[in-house]
Amino acid sequence: MKSNIFLIIILIASGLAGCTKNFEEINKDPNAITADEASAKYFITVPQYKLYAPDNYPYWRAMLIHADRFAGYFTFGDNYSWWSDELSYTYSLSYTDATWDFYEGYFGQLDNFLKLTQVGGDFENQYMYAVGLIIKGLYYQMFTETFGEIPYSEAGDPDIILPKYDTQIDIYKGVIADLNSAMTTIGAATKTGDGVEDLGSNDLYCNGDLQKWKKLANTLKLRIAMRAYGATGDDFAASAVSQCFSAPLLSTPDDNVLMTKDNIISKWNSDSYAGAWLDFGGYNSGGGWTVSKVMIDNLRDNNDPRLTKFVKPAAGGTFTFTKPASGSDATLWPKRVTYLTNVLTAAGADFTKTGNENTDNSVTITMPANKNYLGQPVRLNGFIKPLIRREFFCTPTDYFVVAKGTTTNLYKELVLTTAEAYFLQAEAIVKGISGASGDANALFQEGIRQSMLMWGCPEGDITTYLAQPVANIASGTTDMKLEKIATQKWINSYTEGFEGWAVVRKMGYPSELADGVTDVDIFGLGSINGTYPERMQYGTGAYSKNGVNLNIAIGRQGADKMDTKLWFSKP
Repeated sequence: MKSNIFLIIILIASGLAGCTKNFEEINKDPNAITADEASAKYFITVPQYKLYAPDNYPYWRAMLIHADRFAGYFTFGDNYSWWSDELSYTYSLSYTDATWDFYEGYFGQLDNFLKLTQVGGDFENQYMYAVGLIIKGLYYQMFTETFGEIPYSEAGDPDIILPKYDTQIDIYKGVIADLNSAMTTIGAATKTGDGVEDLGSNDLYCNGDLQKWKKLANTLKLRIAMRAYGATGDDFAASAVSQCFSAPLLSTPDDNVLMTKDNIISKWNSDSYAGAWLDFGGYNSGGGWTVSKVMIDNLRDNNDPRLTKFVKPAAGGTFTFTKPASGSDATLWPKRVTYLTNVLTAAGADFTKTGNENTDNSVTITMPANKNYLGQPVRLNGFIKPLIRREFFCTPTDYFVVAKGTTTNLYKELVLTTAEAYFLQAEAIVKGISGASGDANALFQEGIRQSMLMWGCPEGDITTYLAQPVANIASGTTDMKLEKIATQKWINSYTEGFEGWAVVRKMGYPSELADGVTDVDIFGLGSINGTYPERMQYGTGAYSKNGVNLNIAIGRQGADKMDTKLWFSKP
């Protein structure tokens, strides 16, 4: 993707948005683009990058503060952090509103593209419209799995001011119907047209390759069907899964749908992790974070070559901790110091401790520099924060937090990966779904291989890893096999928190996340008494704009709380 494409699209979109009825008026301006140059392809780039790399406000609040942390990828609550790691597990109106407003506000940009390309639209093009339907599916899958029931079937209808909220099962069915329609329309076509009718490089996901879009649609269909499978009242998932096995899925490294990030435009148009990491001072800033114990344990303990692709080793250093003079923090100080040293010891860390927390008023911990791979436990409360030195734990590699304009190697946003297609197939076979055929272990191992290739791991390291029991589901109970599949799906989705979070909710693994926390002396239980978050609460805008329909949805779905299970994750 070329940076100037982003700039051109922003200018064109801002000038032409809302023009679906009177596009011919643009041509009266001699400075505007000519009729021969006009195309709907200029309207696809913005809704594509806005879905996965929006501006700073939602990127930080929706992606980093909520999704990436609910997924168990990143942690706050170290000594530098502005917050404890209880943040977001305790309901926050402003951060929740930022997420709701992002999702609710997004649809208009995509809907404009759909209206332009639909039958009778100013840029009618059946293939572009099919692409729009697939993007719509990606969007609604994330939106409903974040909040639950949302406006879907009546959204975008100009004659309906207050659209009803649809149930999750109906949304899933609607998305699958759209995906089927899109795949049928695409058929054997390879591009959306010639000249200005060709999406080409304006398409940030598939570079205008319609057969890749078709495989993306089928893989998304399989993801949604597997998400729905087994939920109460499910009457469509098994059939959909069987259909997916009869059509092409993402299968090669080139099939990975990854969105290259723009390297020039402002974070106020499209942000990255660097927007939070660097803007507040970098490593030792309040806006920084560490990587979780759950992730690092799974990588380090199994010699996973993705470890060094994801994180830097702990910086290390020598730190003295002094017991508080009085109060509950003084009483609990020995327990908390013991907890910290137990975490370090269990991870096999190279460190020394002098002093005894049970008899002395201070202890000193020394850790060698850049040697240990240690993850920070999730959901630590604010009282233990002074003991949680960022230097004890892994932080993201520079690949994820490098500033725009300083490198051409910015990390890519995960849209849908080839590895996931293999994991989904293996899962369907292990669950015994009719029509799901093949060697589950071979598919599982190919999923691991594809994930590691995507993350840049050498072939030799991949081969070594695949020889371990952790990478084999040829034997064992069904639950054991599903745990391995779920864990690999979760690792593969690193940085795509919304998907990682959904994996934990649906499959229950990694169990260290799904089981929640209980010890109030160490952890912050938040608004949900330590249980795992199942959804986000609706934003205040949902109540003020469409409260009647929202309350009908809440009556069906359950209380508007973070621990209310959504339809797909109910047993």
